Parts: sequence; structure tokens; C-alpha cells
Amino acid sequence: MRVRLFAVLLGMVFAGTAAAATPPAPAVPVPYVVGTDYFLIDPPQRSGVDGKIEVTEAFSYGCPACNFAYPYLEKIRKNLPSNAVMTYVPASFKPNEDWPMFQRAYLAAQALGIADKAHSAMFDAIWKDKTLAIMNPDGRTIKNPLPTIEDAAQFYAKFGVKAEDFVATANSFAISTKMKQADAYIRATGVDATPTIIVAGKYRLNYQSAGGDWDKMGALINYLVRKELVEQK
Repeated sequence: MRVRLFAVLLGMVFAGTAAAATPPAPAVPVPYVVGTDYFLIDPPQRSGVDGKIEVTEAFSYGCPACNFAYPYLEKIRKNLPSNAVMTYVPASFKPNEDWPMFQRAYLAAQALGIADKAHSAMFDAIWKDKTLAIMNPDGRTIKNPLPTIEDAAQFYAKFGVKAEDFVATANSFAISTKMKQADAYIRATGVDATPTIIVAGKYRLNYQSAGGDWDKMGALINYLVRKELVEQK
């Protein structure tokens, strides 16, 4: 009996030793690195539209990189999860290239309910058909004078808003306030170049940080949307 008990105890010791020697399961790798692929915004900014995760593009119509990126970001927008939505915040930090005027124009169009349907056409008006061009024909120098809000109003008139009504809205106190709010958001999120993407008011990324590939950028945005959804639970 004593021999049998000793054998049982000895077996338990060896079993425990073997279990202790078993290496822990490897951690699931995190596909993206904070501080490299994307950056934390501290403090996070208020975000969310109709209960959905907000994916915000900081942009300007006067930004050539934004014009180039538009079709790629539009594809990313269309491939966002159903619980995410793309929004836009116009930047103004290049007044010599008419960015404050385009900021005012976008916010006025948004207030009048025509920003979305005019979005692509506005890029074309500046960079394709040149009716609102900021560059001279040489492609190197800035026009003088630059397009005015009255010029932008003539463009938006094609979308069902009278030019004089557009100008009145654009020059209103409400739009001037929205411009200050947009500038404050740009500063608070650390945006220093466009286009830049902000996810849920918490994460900032751009084409370069995402690996210089539009498909990779879309995958990173969707990863951050999923990350935010998990954190909200």
C-alpha cells in the first residue's frame, strides 16, 4: 500500500513539473503599432454620428494631395463597416492657397445640404476644369487674385442654391463659428498635413503612416473601427 501511494505521489510531482515546464501560449500578434502606423490623440475628441464610429478626413479642396487621394478615400468610405461613417473637416492652415475660403465654402454647402453631392465636382472645378483654379497655367505659381466666396457661390448654384443665398450663408456668424470649431479640431487632433484620417476622435493616421498603400490604409482604418467597437462594449 505504501509503495502504491508513493508511486501515485511521485507521478503527481512529475506531472506538475511537466505542466510547469510547458511554455505559455504565444500572444496573438497585434497587426499595427501605435506611434508608427497610427497615433493616439490625447485627449480624445468628441466623436460619433447617429451612434456610428466616425471616420473623419481632414482635408482642403485647395490641397493637391487631397485631390489625388479623393478616389481612393472614396473607395475606403464605401468599404467602411455599416457601423462607421465618413465625415469631413476642412482645414485652413494655408491661406496663401485659398484654404480659408474653401473651408468657408464647404461649411456653407454643408449647412445648405449640398456638400456631399458637390464634393467630387468641387475638386474637379479646382484641379480639372480649372473654373476655381488656384494655380496659374504654369502649374507652379499661385493665382493672384485667388477665387473668392462669390466665385464659389457661382459653382454651388449648379446644385440648386442661389448664389446670393450661398454668399449670405457663407458670411454668416454661424459659419464663422463653425470655421473656428474646425480649426480647433485640427489643432486638437494634431493634424499638420492633409489628407489625414481621424478615427473615433482617438486615432490619427495618414497614407505614409499606413505604409504608403491605399489598400493598407483602408485595412488600418477598418481595424481601428473594430478596435473602437470592442472598447465600447
